Amino acid sequence: MVIYGNSRYGRGWENNGQDDGPSGSQEEHRPSGSNEGNQHGDNERSPSDEGNKDKEAESEGNKDEEQQDSGPPTPVGFWDHRLAHVRKEAITKWIITTIGLMTFILAVLSIYWGALLHAEQNLSSLVVYVVDMDGQSAPYDTNGHQPIVGPLITNLARTMVASKTPTLGWGPLPGSAFNNDPVQVRQAVFNFQAWAAITINPNATAMLYSAIENGNASYDPMGACQLTYLDSRDETNWYDFIFPQISSFMTEATSMVGEQWTQMVLQNATNDATLLTNVARVPQALSPAIGFSQFNLRPFYPYQIIPSVSIGLIYLIILSFFSFAFYLPIHFKYLKPEGHPPLKFYQLVIWRWCATISAYFLLSLAYSFVSLAFQINFSGGNPVTSETQATSTISPYSNPDAYGHGTFPVYWALNFFVSRTIGRNLAVQDVYLRALDADMLLPPALYGSHHAPKGMIALGLACENVAMIVGQPWTGLWLIFWVITNVSTAFYDIDLEPAFYRFGYAWPLHSIVEGSRQILFGLHSRIGLDFGILIAWGAVNTVLFPFACYFMRWKSKVK
Repeated sequence: MVIYGNSRYGRGWENNGQDDGPSGSQEEHRPSGSNEGNQHGDNERSPSDEGNKDKEAESEGNKDEEQQDSGPPTPVGFWDHRLAHVRKEAITKWIITTIGLMTFILAVLSIYWGALLHAEQNLSSLVVYVVDMDGQSAPYDTNGHQPIVGPLITNLARTMVASKTPTLGWGPLPGSAFNNDPVQVRQAVFNFQAWAAITINPNATAMLYSAIENGNASYDPMGACQLTYLDSRDETNWYDFIFPQISSFMTEATSMVGEQWTQMVLQNATNDATLLTNVARVPQALSPAIGFSQFNLRPFYPYQIIPSVSIGLIYLIILSFFSFAFYLPIHFKYLKPEGHPPLKFYQLVIWRWCATISAYFLLSLAYSFVSLAFQINFSGGNPVTSETQATSTISPYSNPDAYGHGTFPVYWALNFFVSRTIGRNLAVQDVYLRALDADMLLPPALYGSHHAPKGMIALGLACENVAMIVGQPWTGLWLIFWVITNVSTAFYDIDLEPAFYRFGYAWPLHSIVEGSRQILFGLHSRIGLDFGILIAWGAVNTVLFPFACYFMRWKSKVK
């Protein structure tokens, strides 16, 4: 009988109580004349035989003395001649390893450093609508005044586009593209058709004329134009790249309109004393003349939400990746036969599936509780639910979550999906390698068993397949590569990055970040696409998983 386990355990079952020494029957069949022959030879031994006997005895004595004096080898100096071959091998491997790591650093870290290399050249990919509705609809198209504000601002946008300096993707559009309805422009921004929109209201020029002709002291320049945006879509993009240029654009537009409008009014006032009187009553009609009301449809608030949509996800990846080390000794008990036979390998994998999924179900709950504990809103209650109105951030209101009281379960489910797709990346391989280290011989049919759970998708299953193919210590380098490529395309806008980074649209973390923002801020939902990408990763890696297992088994046999 052959028992798969350690040698001590196996021998106990194979011998079935039999002694390993020679049996008594072998003693009984020994030839009877052998003793007599030995006695006869002893009586006739020659003097030379006596000398050999003395040398043998002396040699055996020396061996006994060496055995008595034997112990741990005595350490020697680094330059000892007996370490020459060791020094050569160690230095050679050190050089190769260092060159390899240097190459890895230059190649992989450059992916992160180069993410925003062409950010200025790619600013034009950040589209900002400039919609001119000034005097384009009744009753403002029949009041006898030519529009002034709209044409000046749209011409400024065209000038910006024609300039050779890096600038945003200004998109001058007629009001008819949105039925001359500013609300439709807001809806387009909410639907991610543009990062922001500057709308010149239909009554922009008409209200200016009305103010100076009638002396309307209630004229508000901020009613001429409006800026619509969502900084929670990507606060880094907005504050670092978009808003600074939009702010400069609005300042220049205000100055340009004010200059031309004031010159026109003063020319007319030379022949009309009433006009001068009205201007004195409405100075804001000349300076600043126009302004821009700002509508942040979904503000990035509260600020403690930042880790939930950025750095916190890196911590979740790291925790999930290394948590298997805490659970591995527990699972390892099934393979190490200490008074019991080892568990069949495919059943061990089933146990690992159940135990791991249950653990990550609770660990993801703990991760989600951190956001809840720091007063991120998960229960609805914001008085503004319209997609075209700015939500309130005045206490006690906070972020406008997407699903009301159901937001926290959805957020928990997303984090659970993330953690369970990351955590079990090295499980099968490490169980196998540790079994080999412990000299526990698993049946060959179970090497690289392909009965591992198929639910480990996206980030984690990809890591598991790679781990079985490349092995240690290369798995650590793969983790760095995996994190860098995901972070580079999830925390920075791919539109600003070189074309090389467009692979990030299909990378898992990009979808996870986008899904988290949609859940927490109630943004335009692409949650179906996000989950579709993650499920596709799982499907592909599930197909590749058995091939990776067989490759690992083949590699172990070759070694």
